[in-house]
Amino acid sequence: MDATNFTEIGISYSIFYVAAGFLLYLLIPDLLPNPLPQKNEGLTLHLTQLIVIVSLMGTGIKIDRAFSLTAWSSPLKLVGITMLLCIGAATFLGYYFLSLGLASAILLGAVLAPTDPVLAADVQVGPPNDQMQSEARFTLTSEAGLNDGIAFPFTWLAITCGLILSGKEISFFGWFAFDVLYRIVAGILVGYIFGKGVGILLFKIAKKYETLKTRDGLVAVAATLSVYGITELIHGYGFIAVFICAITLRHFEKRHQFHDKLHAFTDQIERLLLCLLLIVFGGALAMGILNPINWKIILFSAIFLLIVRPLFGWLVLNNGKIGNKDRLAIGFFGIRGMGSIFYLAFGFSKFNFDHKDTLWAIVTLTILLSILIHGVTAKFVMEKLNENDNANS
Repeated sequence: MDATNFTEIGISYSIFYVAAGFLLYLLIPDLLPNPLPQKNEGLTLHLTQLIVIVSLMGTGIKIDRAFSLTAWSSPLKLVGITMLLCIGAATFLGYYFLSLGLASAILLGAVLAPTDPVLAADVQVGPPNDQMQSEARFTLTSEAGLNDGIAFPFTWLAITCGLILSGKEISFFGWFAFDVLYRIVAGILVGYIFGKGVGILLFKIAKKYETLKTRDGLVAVAATLSVYGITELIHGYGFIAVFICAITLRHFEKRHQFHDKLHAFTDQIERLLLCLLLIVFGGALAMGILNPINWKIILFSAIFLLIVRPLFGWLVLNNGKIGNKDRLAIGFFGIRGMGSIFYLAFGFSKFNFDHKDTLWAIVTLTILLSILIHGVTAKFVMEKLNENDNANS
């Protein structure tokens, strides 16, 4: 049985954790900490930040395909085109349909645009050198690794827009120069240099000096926290740096068995954190985080998950390289999760956006629908794609 599922019927474990959290907070709410992110924005920010960077390291380590513009053309199109279209569509709907302020609508688009690396395990590639490396799985895995960092400038765009509308003397040119160009480039460079350095230390120098030799999976977490901290210290995007570091390290002595241990350790840490966060997520549902929802919010979430992301994902990949079934699956599995919670908490920590409770309700409902819809369908759809690939090979 697949380790990412509780049962042989293929239902994602995420659904069970959310249900457990919901029941626990219904039965014994007074014995448990307050799960509402509005009451614990700092803790929400840091816990989701931690699970995203651990997940990004694990995601990068398990990608076998070396980077090139040609080999990675599909995920690059999803990040460079589909994600931007999704941001624009969510912003438009948020402003005109949900009657949010402009800054809040942009924030909503930035928060919901990236595919989540944490909740997408069922549709991603397997461990390093695993056979489950189909085009659809590779595309979804690499997209999830890339877009959590690339979406960050648009969170800053929402913050910048809010500051400008509130009378602060800042410019969009400054946002583009610093929050887009500098931060992205800094993240890429630090991640690459750090990945090379860790690779040299683990696979070159350690061969010569026995005292430096280690086969402890904890190295992956140490590298994750170190590269993230250094990048953030120079105001680069730590999410990008962690993923680039992981990819660079993965392809340093690619066949070395230590990569399996690094991936296994990060995977276990990610699962433990996810279990905790999904229980708290279920508790937030029980404690009324969805109280502000109305029919417009429900319709918005359904349109975004079932029309906007699938349509733009399918259209962008219409180049003949990927079969139609794979394109449909890639478009459909734009899973939303912990990254969206992090971005929303981050945005609120930098600016006092309007409609906070409404934004929490929209994002929470969208994540909940994603967990339910994708959690029930992922295993079945991916198995069908595998059967189709095997039949055509």
